[in-house]
Amino acid sequence: MVQKYCSPVRVYKQPFEMVMAAYERRFPTCPLIPVFLGSEILSDVQSEDGAIHTIQRSCKLSVDAPRLLKRSEITPGVEVVYFIQTNTLNWRERTLLIEAHNETFSSRVTVLETCLYSVHPENENWTCFEQSASLDIKSFFGFESTVEKIAMKQYTANIKRGKEIIEYYLSELISEGLTEIPRWTPPPPPPPQTSNLLTTLIPPDLHTDTSTRPGSTDPAEGDKLDAEYIERFLGQLTPMQESCLIQLRASLQQTHRGKIPKDEHILRFLRARDFNVEKARDMLYQSLSWRTEFQVDSILDSWTPPSCLKEYYAGGWHHQDREGRPLYILRLGHMDTKGLVKALGEESLLRHVLSINEEGQRRCEENTKIFGQPITSWTCLVDLEGLNMRHLWRPGVKALLRIIEVVEANYPETLGRLLIVRAPRVFPVLWTLVSPFINENTRQKFLVYSGSNYLGSGGLVDYIHSEIIPDFLGGDCLCEVPEGGQVPKSYYQTEVELEHADHIRLWTDSIYQSAQVSRGAPHEVMMEVVEESSVITWDFDILRGDIVFNIFHSKRTPQPLRKEASPALPELNNVQLIDGSWTLGVDYSMVESPLTCREGESIQGSHITRWPGLYILQWRASGPAPSNANDVIPSLTSSTHTCKLMYYTELLASYDFRGSMTSLESCHSGFSQLSGGTTSSSQSRDSSYISR
Repeated sequence: MVQKYCSPVRVYKQPFEMVMAAYERRFPTCPLIPVFLGSEILSDVQSEDGAIHTIQRSCKLSVDAPRLLKRSEITPGVEVVYFIQTNTLNWRERTLLIEAHNETFSSRVTVLETCLYSVHPENENWTCFEQSASLDIKSFFGFESTVEKIAMKQYTANIKRGKEIIEYYLSELISEGLTEIPRWTPPPPPPPQTSNLLTTLIPPDLHTDTSTRPGSTDPAEGDKLDAEYIERFLGQLTPMQESCLIQLRASLQQTHRGKIPKDEHILRFLRARDFNVEKARDMLYQSLSWRTEFQVDSILDSWTPPSCLKEYYAGGWHHQDREGRPLYILRLGHMDTKGLVKALGEESLLRHVLSINEEGQRRCEENTKIFGQPITSWTCLVDLEGLNMRHLWRPGVKALLRIIEVVEANYPETLGRLLIVRAPRVFPVLWTLVSPFINENTRQKFLVYSGSNYLGSGGLVDYIHSEIIPDFLGGDCLCEVPEGGQVPKSYYQTEVELEHADHIRLWTDSIYQSAQVSRGAPHEVMMEVVEESSVITWDFDILRGDIVFNIFHSKRTPQPLRKEASPALPELNNVQLIDGSWTLGVDYSMVESPLTCREGESIQGSHITRWPGLYILQWRASGPAPSNANDVIPSLTSSTHTCKLMYYTELLASYDFRGSMTSLESCHSGFSQLSGGTTSSSQSRDSSYISR
């Protein structure tokens, strides 16, 4: 594999002629570079007018190789290596091109280096320096990996040292009183021997190639990265990290047809892949395609959070932490995630999370300018007071994991630190479910405070100024983040309504389905169980009317009968599987006791199957228990009354079931401490479901 290095542009704030005088002091030896043992001039050629001066040197460098390699029979006594360096100094264009290659072991190892000194495109009294190199080890007696590591280590260790050495010699020249060196001027031309009509007619300035005039700029110059810019806006990077950034950036400029992302955005993907350029490129290209497909670049302008989200999404921006990172507050324990999903849908929640990430990146850029230091990530403070098992219902966890997956793939390394306070006992369960989907680098940024001692030393004040700690955490700063609360069921929408509400489909499927149940028209869902001890799970909300829920095991294969909407019942759209000719106890059997559910209730539950086969989940209008499950049941209100529900079902193989995942338990949801809907009687009524 060929190892490559590309440097950013490093700037000396001295004229080109002064930098050249400092550069020449490096030869024939340079005590400031210990590995540089000396040089010998092989050839010295100068053009007739003195504008171009080419010197070829043989340079001797010491080898900082392991003693085992130096004393091996393969490379006995190898203490130094020789490089051939060719310097082409063009005084007219004010450039110095340095090309070097190895002479030692050239048949087995190829080292190529190119360096260029040139005039700064925007200030002719400054000098730019940039370099590139490649290392290709064809074979080296089985020591290929060792030699590669040694060579790259030595090379990168001396990169920034080279700039310091030039600055040292510049200071030495100035201390000696040399502060200005005249620019090269061509010698006066000899008097013309004969008159030439053509040269007489053409003005002298048109004989000059204007593209090579001092101060002209190459169009590509604006695409190069300056070392000082990197340090100011991106942070301290090692030479190889700088090189990876430049390589990936150049690759994007050559192959990507759309808008090139900002340098800090590219750098995040490199960090996420440990500066592996190939892996970072693949990840970034996929993300750029995703951003284009779903119009994410314009989300801050196009996305307006619905009123329900503004009122019940308990999160918002709040000043910045001690390091200048934007601070985001999330009161997760006070947020009705289930209600938000049912009221808004996954797409709306995801778009809101994406808008938060986009806003976070914008705030990082603003804080970089305000605080005068690179700020590329933000801090998130999560308050878990109120978090309990009601937050761990499977559809909500699935939605959360999918959001994490999208964010991890497209916003890597944007989270600088995650502070979790007032973590309850249920938090380890949630962490067990979520942590496998979070990148290891991200997980290391989590700090959890489970008790109440989060304000003192060793707590939040180590990361957040005490004067901005939110009032609800015991601080003195008024925090305008919404308090959250239970989302009223009047906000709930069917999956059809959610489909029409979403203008950008980021996911193709929907968690919840809706159904309408009227007199004599139950709604039924079939599940085929291949393995005994599989787990059938459900979660549903009764939006209108009272409903009886039941589960059956069928010995016959049903033929679905879909009852379409009618003028009398325009909302009716359900599926009936159990035929009226079937006999309970013969063709199918009841595996759970019927559960009567009242309007407004939320039901979660699970059933562990005893046999393989077909299982049918049924919702029917409430009334007297029939002798046959498909008997006509009188409506509680009128013959035209239609019950309405939203439901989610899932079949888990037995090996996927986790007993600690108590979100599978059947219960009437009571949303944390914010609702009084949970009663001891309602929970005991479902105890048979929990035990099965």
